[in-house]
Amino acid sequence: MTVQPHAAPDDVILRAVQVGKVYPGTTALHGVDFAVRRGAVNVLLGENGAGKSTLMKILAGVEQPSSGQLFLDGREVRFASVNDAAAQGIGIIFQEMNLCPNLSVAENIFLRYPAVRFGIDIDRRQHIEAARALMRRLEHDIDPNALVGDLRIAQQQIVEIAKALAHDARILIMDEPTSALSATEVEILFRVIAELKSAGVAIVYISHRLEELVRIGDCVTVLRDGRLQATAEMADIDIPWLIAQMVGAMAEPAVPAPPRPDARDALRIGSVSLRNPHGGYFVDGVSLQLAAGEVVGLYGLLGAGRSELFEVLIGAQPDAEGSVVLDGEELAGLPIAARIRRGIALVPEDRQREGLVQCLSVSANLSLASLWRFLRGFAIDTAREHDAVLRAIRDLLIKVSSPNVEVTALSGGNQQKVVIGKALLTRPKVLLLDEPGRGIDVGAKAEVFRTMRHLAAEGLGVMFATSDLKEVMAVADRIVVMAGGRVTGDFPRARATEERLVAAANQGAAAAAGVAR
Repeated sequence: MTVQPHAAPDDVILRAVQVGKVYPGTTALHGVDFAVRRGAVNVLLGENGAGKSTLMKILAGVEQPSSGQLFLDGREVRFASVNDAAAQGIGIIFQEMNLCPNLSVAENIFLRYPAVRFGIDIDRRQHIEAARALMRRLEHDIDPNALVGDLRIAQQQIVEIAKALAHDARILIMDEPTSALSATEVEILFRVIAELKSAGVAIVYISHRLEELVRIGDCVTVLRDGRLQATAEMADIDIPWLIAQMVGAMAEPAVPAPPRPDARDALRIGSVSLRNPHGGYFVDGVSLQLAAGEVVGLYGLLGAGRSELFEVLIGAQPDAEGSVVLDGEELAGLPIAARIRRGIALVPEDRQREGLVQCLSVSANLSLASLWRFLRGFAIDTAREHDAVLRAIRDLLIKVSSPNVEVTALSGGNQQKVVIGKALLTRPKVLLLDEPGRGIDVGAKAEVFRTMRHLAAEGLGVMFATSDLKEVMAVADRIVVMAGGRVTGDFPRARATEERLVAAANQGAAAAAGVAR
């Protein structure tokens, strides 16, 4: 049953009335109504492909609606561009970061509205001072002069948030703002959101982390398949209600399989290290094993070295030291393509920069890493390639009207599934997944984890990195904790508790910080 929130007309600063959006071959929105209240966190929820990001892009001037009306302060408006919407007080933090990698942090923050001296010269000193103040507000020490392209994805997310805060928006749209943040950084962001609310700023908040939404949301609107499904006051509902409105029922979690003590090692890592050119180590003498048919969760906080370890294993860090043995074969010294051919595949954390080719179709992205499988002489057997692509789309439940659609037309969660499908089409013996649940809704996340368990049951070794305790506790057979580039804990699932994992992650981080290398 739909619960309708009470909102007086003067509480609503922005209203969408019967907004529709049609793209070639698909309808993203079907006559959606959406009200944004002043001084409140207005939650927008739905599965991947439900139309959330499309609606937000319309509210922020990125896209124009095919039908319907927008009212700002009771007056009908039509935003011709992002700058047009920004001029009227609407800011947006995009799910896929909208930053220039070749510019500095300060230059990115003030790119749209630079401070100018005497009308002719950009005031770079003011930019740097203001950027430094924003970083202090967000409790980060990111250098305003650092190139954005050199930052890790979590740091880029902080820059994206700072960019939105710099321009005093009346309405601030946050599309998955915490997807790359650690628990500590999420707490900082929530404090900033509370400040903005008290100042009367309207927040539109999109996230797949349901616990976050219940905690900070004031009201919620749920979309399903591009249609308005339900609206409610957050105080009146709970997480099962949200899931039921999104997908119709509670998704079944993946259940860890019984341990297989006799399984051979699919992957054996010995004393792997990766030096930090500025001193110390990103990865510091890591040794561990992954059995065939086992799912290992690699848990750690931001900067623990999880992503860097995966980069070493796939061959993206040629200066790394140590032994990497895949199914009895040493991989050290081999390039990325050779490692993929031998049976190791990586689903990277940053799907946009490292997992997808933006200008190619869904089909081309899926088969890109496995074209050697479809060779017939000197040519590609396109029929076999097409069949494999269709199977991947079906098995991973990728929502797309045609394999030939450009991959950027998909929602963030469906793009994540394409990256996973690309890795699986290489037929790996070991699959590495870096934050596989990032930006994926509860139903899609359950599908991904069920796929991981299915692959493990077929004898594949699966290792996934996450900073989400609930994910790692629900899915992994064994949990390895990293901090400061080192392994600080290795727990069979039966012995793992949230308290033990957090203690290992934080004690290890503290110890690593005190060691001068």
